[in-house]
Amino acid sequence: MPNPHLVIVTGMSGAGRSTAANVLEDNDFFVVDNLPPSLITSVADEAGLLEGRREKLAVVVDARGGVTLGDLETALKGLLGRGIRTTILFLDADDRALAKRFEETRRSHPVREGDLAEKIASERQSVEEIRGAADIIIDTTELNVHQLRERVEAAFAELGPRQMQVDVVSFGFKRGLPRVVDLLFDVRFLPNPHWVPELQPHTGLDEPVRDYVLGQPDAAEFMDQTHRMLEFLLPLYQGEGKAYLTIGIGCTGGKHRSVAIAEAIAQHLVDLDIDVSIRHRDIPGASQ
Repeated sequence: MPNPHLVIVTGMSGAGRSTAANVLEDNDFFVVDNLPPSLITSVADEAGLLEGRREKLAVVVDARGGVTLGDLETALKGLLGRGIRTTILFLDADDRALAKRFEETRRSHPVREGDLAEKIASERQSVEEIRGAADIIIDTTELNVHQLRERVEAAFAELGPRQMQVDVVSFGFKRGLPRVVDLLFDVRFLPNPHWVPELQPHTGLDEPVRDYVLGQPDAAEFMDQTHRMLEFLLPLYQGEGKAYLTIGIGCTGGKHRSVAIAEAIAQHLVDLDIDVSIRHRDIPGASQ
């Protein structure tokens, strides 16, 4: 029988905690919502997780329960000592997306003081340490409900060894870093096609730009070094149980160099039979 598994679902209000909990419930997890961290061990015991009567338990903890990293570490320490596998799933989204969701649904934010922007900022500060300790972070800024369901189901698939999902994201530094990124590569050292008149209207998805970027003298060496580093690192991350790895490729505007390089890296990983998705943040509609 597999080791009992406890999942703690937490993160920003409005980022999809309820949807994630529903997905886990549909996949045979016993789910308890809005649980103070001090009660996690008691609920695990009551649910039969500690005696082996139940294999899967998920608890949702958030700002309503005043959750802190210290509280979670205290609760999890005893469970780990008894052979319970634990996973912290953190749902996140950027502030604008969270504000829009609350405004559209007209739901009140669980933080009581301040306007909506201040409430979001206050909650983000309170959960920042937990985010840093999370085993899985899912950024739902650009995900719909169906895409979020797929992400959660993939992260907690119980059939056979789980293959790590690698997300390759191209972006422009002028619009800021992606919220979730594990490995970051800055390709602004390559000549910018933006300053080549015949290439400027195109993107790194177009052959002329791709050939220009990848044909630069330093591009081949960069790709070779990057491929070798990823081939070394990815098995190590997967060996540590990491379900998702996000690789960020950044240039100035996020439309030329980073896109061409991201496509080339993603294709190399596909050739290695790695589960890869690619997203071009600053080219609307270009994600795969």
